[in-house]
Amino acid sequence: MSQDRIGEYLQQFAATRQQMMEQLRKTIVGQTGVIEQILAGIFTRGHCLLIGVPGLAKTLLVSSLSEIMELSFKRIQFTPDLMPTDITGTMILDESSGRREFRFVAGPIFANILLADEINRTPPKTQAALLEAMQERQVTAAGQRYDLEAPFFVLATQNPIEQEGTYPLPEAQLDRFMFQVILDYPNFTEEVNILKQTTGSGIQKASPVMNAEEIRAFQSLVRDVPVTDFVFEQVVEMVQQTRPNTPKAHEMAQKYLSYGAGPRAGQNLILAAKCHALMHGKFSVDREDVVAVSKWVLRHRIVRNFRAEAEGITADQIISAICS
Repeated sequence: MSQDRIGEYLQQFAATRQQMMEQLRKTIVGQTGVIEQILAGIFTRGHCLLIGVPGLAKTLLVSSLSEIMELSFKRIQFTPDLMPTDITGTMILDESSGRREFRFVAGPIFANILLADEINRTPPKTQAALLEAMQERQVTAAGQRYDLEAPFFVLATQNPIEQEGTYPLPEAQLDRFMFQVILDYPNFTEEVNILKQTTGSGIQKASPVMNAEEIRAFQSLVRDVPVTDFVFEQVVEMVQQTRPNTPKAHEMAQKYLSYGAGPRAGQNLILAAKCHALMHGKFSVDREDVVAVSKWVLRHRIVRNFRAEAEGITADQIISAICS
């Protein structure tokens, strides 16, 4: 790819990202870091697990994203009695054509953006209904496969403060999420602006910026960003340092972790670093990009031991030590 072509792509990517941020600011106050992580998830064909207390505009953020990208959006409220077919769809006996035959009725998972609200409130059997869709981009019903339209993006939410009646996500499910995004309270100025923006009559709406075809083009562009062997080796070294009881384990991992990250973590670190580089006007990946996305990718892939919990050592602190 020529330098002129690279420069053109970088300008287009930067301009589109800026337009998206401007439109989102019409409905979302603050949360710039959260928005950047979610956009990175979309442009890398990943999924995000969003951790935050109720009332922080998670649903509004996702619905606004669907509007500015002209994508279909569905929301599923996960509850203890939710069944897998409530997500994927079911076969029904159809007699409308004059003869009896089974017909597949698609569930809410057949959307470009799916918000799985409070995913840990439903049993593992129902949580697992998302696994095939998230990994294979397809749904199987009665032995028949149904492809999901690209782009397909799952954003699941968890409430960290109310654990009664919840079912922790199994490791296989957690590993399907590219990022774990921490949504924190707004600061004083942001909260004042939220009140001003949401309690009047002149509520703004976000306008479309791009469509599904353009998103797929940007997803391909992210894949084309070159990575040197040196960065690949740094990523593998970083991932291996998270694994306790191995020759390359970092001191913090050896002391505070029960399990480290697997190979999928390295794949996602590379893809996220590629997107981070593009978002910051570069067409090559360096260590700074990898470090910048390391917490997004690794914090839900490492398992802290009892000692870490007793001493109040967080996953982010361990990752910071490994990246330093």
